[in-house]
Amino acid sequence: MSYAQAVQEAVTALRTIRSRWAELLLAIEEPPADHWPPRQLAHTMREGDDELLVEDRAPLVLREHPAPLNLGALDAGRGVERLVFDLADTLAAAVQRTEQGDPRAWLCADPSAPDSRRATGSRAHGLHWACVWIEGRVQDEDTAPERELDGAVSAPPFEVLPLHLLHEARRTARIAEARVLRALGLDQRETLLPEPCPWCDGELILHSAPDGPPTVACTGGRTCSAPVPLDRTERARVWEWDDLPELIAALGVDIAAAA
Repeated sequence: MSYAQAVQEAVTALRTIRSRWAELLLAIEEPPADHWPPRQLAHTMREGDDELLVEDRAPLVLREHPAPLNLGALDAGRGVERLVFDLADTLAAAVQRTEQGDPRAWLCADPSAPDSRRATGSRAHGLHWACVWIEGRVQDEDTAPERELDGAVSAPPFEVLPLHLLHEARRTARIAEARVLRALGLDQRETLLPEPCPWCDGELILHSAPDGPPTVACTGGRTCSAPVPLDRTERARVWEWDDLPELIAALGVDIAAAA
């Protein structure tokens, strides 16, 4: 694997974690849901919740969870936080040379510290900040000497990330990304739906993947009269994202009730 590819895969995984984090936090407060109908259609974010989650980025380990409705999502979230926070600690120990007062610095947790801020360190800023900070290290930001106001040149706040730590960052970020997507039912999977095709009684298979919206295929192929095109093999009728509401209606599924 090339250096550039390792950087790109790490950055992509970190950004996926950030973009899906609010959805995972909301999932903790809701009972586990089936993967059908697709959560992108069935899930409606309650008004104002997304804004509140942006403001409240306290780590899951610091929040109160008196009665979480989805323990699987909570466990996944805590596991992802551990992976990301521990990775930030590792990278900071290896490449960080800036002063602690520098806002760019990552402060490792110190449980023996007398005050809670020092005890928690930069973890108190939440997973979003940790992902952004790690992305900066992966992309070797702030690694060039800096010129002071008096013209003097100072050492950069961070050193270039060694190759072995780049690969460790990529590996860890991808593991964390997979856990988020799996908890949300957005990982690569095929699921046989309980209902047959309304047009031919063939089997319906839900295809989901992290890099695109879900689709549904009917194994009836050319014998199926559903008003959607065949796939490239001409062995299955396929409902793409825009066609799914029609299939759901034909199956008599109440999206609002499933949400």
